[in-house]
Amino acid sequence: MQLYQWLTAVASDRGGGKALVYRDTYLSWRGLLHRVDRRAQELHAMGIVPGSWVGLMLGNVPDFVILALALSKLGAVVVPLDPTTGPRELEMILEAAPLRALVTRPRGTEATPANGAAVLPAYHAGGDPIRASGVMPRATVLVSKFVPENRRRLQGTLLTCSLYRRTPATPFIDAGAAVVQFTATFGGDPHGIVRTNQNLAGLADITSKTLELKETDRILCAMALHQSYGFDLGLCPSLALGATLYLEDEVAPKRIAKLLREHSVDLLPGTPALYGALMRVPTAKPLKLPSARYLSSGSPLPLIIAEGFYQRFGIRPLSVYHSTQTGPLAVDRAGKDPGSVGRAFQDVEVRVAAADGRKLPTGTAGPIWGRSKALSILSVPKIRIPTRGSDVGIGATDSEGWFRTGDLGVIDRAGKITITGREDDLVKVDGKRLALGEIEGCLESYPRVKMAKARVITDDLGGPMVVARVVRNGNCKAEDLIDHCARNLAPYKVPRQIEFSDTPDPPTKMAEGIARI
Repeated sequence: MQLYQWLTAVASDRGGGKALVYRDTYLSWRGLLHRVDRRAQELHAMGIVPGSWVGLMLGNVPDFVILALALSKLGAVVVPLDPTTGPRELEMILEAAPLRALVTRPRGTEATPANGAAVLPAYHAGGDPIRASGVMPRATVLVSKFVPENRRRLQGTLLTCSLYRRTPATPFIDAGAAVVQFTATFGGDPHGIVRTNQNLAGLADITSKTLELKETDRILCAMALHQSYGFDLGLCPSLALGATLYLEDEVAPKRIAKLLREHSVDLLPGTPALYGALMRVPTAKPLKLPSARYLSSGSPLPLIIAEGFYQRFGIRPLSVYHSTQTGPLAVDRAGKDPGSVGRAFQDVEVRVAAADGRKLPTGTAGPIWGRSKALSILSVPKIRIPTRGSDVGIGATDSEGWFRTGDLGVIDRAGKITITGREDDLVKVDGKRLALGEIEGCLESYPRVKMAKARVITDDLGGPMVVARVVRNGNCKAEDLIDHCARNLAPYKVPRQIEFSDTPDPPTKMAEGIARI
């Protein structure tokens, strides 16, 4: 109910104010409330009741905001999902999350068997991979066991609502679950972080105090709302404070630069890749916004991008440390040290401690732990985290409420945090978490690949990208492997560069050439 309570409070206070702007149209707070109430009635008539889990597989469009608020009014649980989610990953999400409904945009290229069930690709993570040749044979196609009992078109839209016969788990209802945001866990499997209404209230309090947000601020959200970064630092502050939210579903640098200038945007959650693209816009001019807070997260902010953006726009990007389970952890408020993520947000505690939770001396590198009101301790599915003796597993919480993030870093005497790496094979590309092992498994499922090794490299201007080194077991082209990955992985997981070699480890001299996309 927290999201809807924010909406009603703002609408009653200043209903005529500008709430949501998308392209050439906008909604006032009163108009937004009216649309939300109507959509809530429609969803209730479909059988969405308090505690129901509903997936929103949508981009940054007003319908996402309206539906999320309508579900909040009904006491349902909002489950934002990436519209590019493939059938295999969607099947795993449906297995983990008891979705009562799934709202999607029409997909004209989906293949559907006679019984109407969803189809899965030939690649399967976990256990023995299912081998696939250049063209996927029909015999290896898997069929989903989650078949909707009904499909309905939402009134006045092209959106489809698929209804499933699923019952939510009682513990999540009792805990006050409000939003479930999926990220990657060991092996790349989707892992849902269940956030309560109390978590959302704590998140809004933390961000508004630290970033000194006001109701007069203009927030531009080009980061995906189905990601926790865009949701936490775009949608939530706007609703909690009554600030105007500008939505952009196409990350086009020229258009975003124009929006920044024309609407005097005060808050911009972004990534290093976005700021690198903006600094190369030839028509960009300095912005006179003394209180602007342009945030950079998802990967390290290269110095060349930080300084280049400042020289072009006159605003320093602020490095932010954020994760799905903890929310915002730290921020470099001055923006003058992009190699660091600054100090902890207000009312957030961050420390470096050993695997057993024992605090390490200042300046010592080790696992990073966090604790705050925004920290979620609930998740789906339940996974067994491997530990040794008294150690706390990566992604687990100790008895005092400290969460082991899986990141490695150092905190200096001034409290500034520097991220140095990860404890596992999970990495971030443009703010999206992925497992290198999943990419390696997909490549090795190709019949002419003997071994594969994936890694992330950072282009100073283009941001991070996945690179794979492959040992072949026959004749194959880089394009074949990229096509294979594109069929079986989400777009952001597909390697941007394939290197062929006699060994999976990067040698001093490459055995063969490189192919890129």
